[in-house]
Amino acid sequence: MLYVIIFVDKPDRKAVRKQHLDGHLSWLTERRRSILVAGSLREEPGEDPIGACWVVEAGSRPEVEELIKSDPFWTNGLRASVEILLWSKAFPDEQSLI
Repeated sequence: MLYVIIFVDKPDRKAVRKQHLDGHLSWLTERRRSILVAGSLREEPGEDPIGACWVVEAGSRPEVEELIKSDPFWTNGLRASVEILLWSKAFPDEQSLI
């Protein structure tokens, strides 16, 4: 199953993002089989990230929840909230362009 995960960061924790970015990126790289797409979200180009969006392939919602709990950004308190949504892809036989 495919899930879309939307994270909102705590606005007062920008230093946490900067401090743990390399560890977070390494963590993402190690999980490329399940985290298919990941990236930060900004309100405008060049502004600081305010959150992130992932597309994850997993067998269940609890599996996604466990994955999130091991992310260095999560364990170090960057995230204010997370939304986990099941994604029903419109064209399931077509590979994504991203």
